[in-house]
Amino acid sequence: MIALIQRVQHAQVVVDEQVVGKIDAGLLIFLGVEKTDDEAKAKRLAERVCNYRVFEDEQGKMNLNVQQAGGSALVVSQFTLPADTRKGNRPSFSSAASGDFANDLYQKFAKACAERVTTETGQFAADMKVSLLNDGPVTFWLQV
Repeated sequence: MIALIQRVQHAQVVVDEQVVGKIDAGLLIFLGVEKTDDEAKAKRLAERVCNYRVFEDEQGKMNLNVQQAGGSALVVSQFTLPADTRKGNRPSFSSAASGDFANDLYQKFAKACAERVTTETGQFAADMKVSLLNDGPVTFWLQV
């Protein structure tokens, strides 16, 4: 399971011209689910993401997690994250989890985040338009 996290000043997800998820300052989390993932990995990754210290403290050091910084989370499913791009000119999605299985783990990840911090989500398997203002920029790839 992969989370590409970005520290943002704000972010939102639009589906069919309707906002389905929106946050002010916090973390935009793109989540990729792989075939070998399970509920334990979803919970572990949510714990890591929510505890990851990417927000600045009073001394300007990245020493605070999203909850300590008073931020929120916006979780967006992204099946392209597990793509194998090591060769050729076209990505292979053979390691990405399929529909229902991926959606189940996506929902469990979002729920685990919501137990720690206010959490919004995109819409699984929809054509989403994601807009954000990256703060820093600060972007990290976390994998379990």
